[in-house]
Amino acid sequence: MHPWPIIRMRVFHELTRRARIHGAPHPVRRTPYDKAALVGKHVSGIVTRSPFPGRYDALVVPHPRKPNGVEIYTDELRAILGDNALILDSGINGVPLDGSKNLDFFTSAAGALHRRTVDDRGIQEALQKLTGVRVPIGALLAREIPKHARLRVLYRALLKKHRIKTVYLVVAYFHQHIVGAARDLGIRVVELQHGAISPFHLGYSYPGRPAVADQPDELWCFGSYWTDVADLPAGMRTEVMGAAFLPKPGLKKNQAVFLSQGTIGAELIHTAEAVAKQHPDIEVLYRLHPSERSDDYTIPDNVQLSTGGSTLDLLATATYQVGVSTTALFEGMALGCRTAVAHLPGHEYLEPAVAKGHALLMHDPAQLTQAPLCDDPGSYYAPSDLSRLTAQQPE
Repeated sequence: MHPWPIIRMRVFHELTRRARIHGAPHPVRRTPYDKAALVGKHVSGIVTRSPFPGRYDALVVPHPRKPNGVEIYTDELRAILGDNALILDSGINGVPLDGSKNLDFFTSAAGALHRRTVDDRGIQEALQKLTGVRVPIGALLAREIPKHARLRVLYRALLKKHRIKTVYLVVAYFHQHIVGAARDLGIRVVELQHGAISPFHLGYSYPGRPAVADQPDELWCFGSYWTDVADLPAGMRTEVMGAAFLPKPGLKKNQAVFLSQGTIGAELIHTAEAVAKQHPDIEVLYRLHPSERSDDYTIPDNVQLSTGGSTLDLLATATYQVGVSTTALFEGMALGCRTAVAHLPGHEYLEPAVAKGHALLMHDPAQLTQAPLCDDPGSYYAPSDLSRLTAQQPE
């Protein structure tokens, strides 16, 4: 068992949250009624959504986020694989796809019983000396490691039962029990990109490319930019799968779309207000992240809240976009938006794009109209090549 890769991203989120650098990245909020209903779904799902019956060649684990009911990252893949793929889609943090299966009851049960803390071999103290922030490493280990071990056994049984040849999944760093089970059995694991990758993303970046346990064999990326922007674990190959989900750019409106994130939303709304004051002729829209709610922020009078419809369709007709580290900024570049990166924590994610002249690091609201167009959008989002890549599945 290799604990560090299992808790690495969780430590990062706890560290940045407790240091007040970031807020919660994707907050999940439930009422007592929601929690009770979820338990009921877990219990009924043992029978109605069991993934064990049948026979499949591939396993697909989609992303829980489904704006307007569509999961864009595996949509084309699922269509190509058809009935040969078992779709395992959790309903814990989202609405599962129609016809999908899950192991939600066992996922929740696996983490229910654990010790309060374990010996962290001095990591908490060392991290606190380095950062000044106390992160409960022992508690994270006590919760996550037994859960990982229990689920790994369960998924080995599932993969063996179906004789799965390839596992396709999104957000592998939070599904390492599935990756580990597949690696135990010598099954190929492919991760599909779902968001921005950078040297600062601890789900992907391992400086020096060391050997890291329980990592995918391959990472399929939207475009060539993502294949070498960070040092991936040793042995992980990259392919460009492209992106079929982007709409075509439309007729541009004199709008600036601010792309919120839970991590920096409270600060970004003030930037939006300042830009609206500086540029009264530009319509300023504040676009919420799918995990945010309209009552999370007090929207200034000169800023319009945007919640309905598709973010991609909105960007396809906007002249300007402003954000910090959201993947939507790269999507907006491909959709013909002039891109400004607000000088807030996390802007480092866009440093390579800024260095290439594809975006502007905005220190002052007056700089918005200086934001550039991206002259190489295909490096971020290439045409889809999934049909060729999936044809390479092992026999």
